[in-house]
Amino acid sequence: MSAHQPIAVFDLGKTNSKLFVIDGNGTVLAERRTKPIWLDDGDLRVLDDGTLFAWMESELARAVETHGIRHVTFSAHGCTFALIGDNALRHPILDYEQEPPADIAARIDLFIPSFAETFSPRLPLGFNYGRHVLWLADRDPEMLEETDAILAYPQFWSWRFSSKAVSEVSYLGCHSHLWAPLADDFSSLVDAKGWRAKMPSFAVAGSHLGIYPVTLGSGEHVDVAVHNGVHDSNSSLFYYRSLGFEDFTLISTGTWVIIFNQACPLEALDQRRDMLANVTVDHAPAATIRFMGGREYDVASDGWTKPISVAAIEAVIFKGSFALPSFAPGGPFRHSEGRFAGPAVSGEERAAVALLYVTLMTDLSLDLIHSENAIVIDGGLVKAELYAPMLAALRNQTVFTSSNPEGSAFGAAALVLRQAGLQPFLNETEEVRPALINGLDAYRREWRRRVEAMHSQAPDGAVSKEMMR
Repeated sequence: MSAHQPIAVFDLGKTNSKLFVIDGNGTVLAERRTKPIWLDDGDLRVLDDGTLFAWMESELARAVETHGIRHVTFSAHGCTFALIGDNALRHPILDYEQEPPADIAARIDLFIPSFAETFSPRLPLGFNYGRHVLWLADRDPEMLEETDAILAYPQFWSWRFSSKAVSEVSYLGCHSHLWAPLADDFSSLVDAKGWRAKMPSFAVAGSHLGIYPVTLGSGEHVDVAVHNGVHDSNSSLFYYRSLGFEDFTLISTGTWVIIFNQACPLEALDQRRDMLANVTVDHAPAATIRFMGGREYDVASDGWTKPISVAAIEAVIFKGSFALPSFAPGGPFRHSEGRFAGPAVSGEERAAVALLYVTLMTDLSLDLIHSENAIVIDGGLVKAELYAPMLAALRNQTVFTSSNPEGSAFGAAALVLRQAGLQPFLNETEEVRPALINGLDAYRREWRRRVEAMHSQAPDGAVSKEMMR
């Protein structure tokens, strides 16, 4: 392939699934969106993969006809898997936001490996997708026996288009309980349950897997090369490394705020704080902390989608209105239930409190992950105009954002181009000017005092005093 040949990237999020057509200059030639449909199937919630596949087929054909696409790849959200047998899905794809029944959880959780082995904390729901595999195995042991391949979510779509089943390390290494980063091998859970034979051979993210024939409206048949997919946040991490960033902290934002800092030693990770080791596309452990910041903002702001002014931020700071964690599962305060404190707020002021909350949660998470290097912010929160400037005002670090916030899609494209020895994308990140917000530092100190007070009562204990600067 040439550097100028456009690539189709399906960027498959939990809430929104997108197609980007990206050329070698980093220009988005086309963008399409849909929402994946999650259905109730008896006592389970599952993906309507057929409807999503039909949309993907249609949009890929359009991209081939309109833009001459000859390559397609995938970037996908975490915590999701597919069981394949006899060249078909053996079970519908589970929504990771559901908890196994208590009696089943008590049985399956006995098999979970130690944090010292996997650097994967014990998380609720299906945030460790190995736990959901255990759940399905407990529900229907025969189904697991008849499963040929346990595929991570992006590899499911690579398989669906190429018919080739493979594994990929960045997804397996994403708090799945299935990977041991220091051993660079499957975890003891995989061998204890006899699943190693069900894990396909590895292929590098972006590598060529096969051909998908597209039939155009004219009747012409076009072969599209299908490439191996990648975990979305790890894709963003690769993208910024490909632009020349080396020692940096990445804040990848969307439904989740996921913070990577490879300069943080793994021994500093505290599993009680939703800290873990991800694994890069090149098999390197990457210290990570996360919270469901996009979801929490939606909940705390009551769905606010309009801009938020400095005046609104300063008004709620002056009033002393706070949002306290957590408004979604997981994160550094997973035993605390989100609530508001101080004078009641509504409308834009409620949204301002929510944005301050997400900013302060990010700030605290950066301290927990020992971030002292440059910061790059990618993803949806870049579009919240005051998020990055307020964070820059709170940190004694250089903060960058990208005019292109779609790092996961661009990382997936860059991985395909890397296979051809190409690295055409230019670094167009910009340094963020810190916001001038009256009272922000004092508000931050009071917010931290409050979260310390409430969290000291939680089973996981208090935030350490050095976090209370």
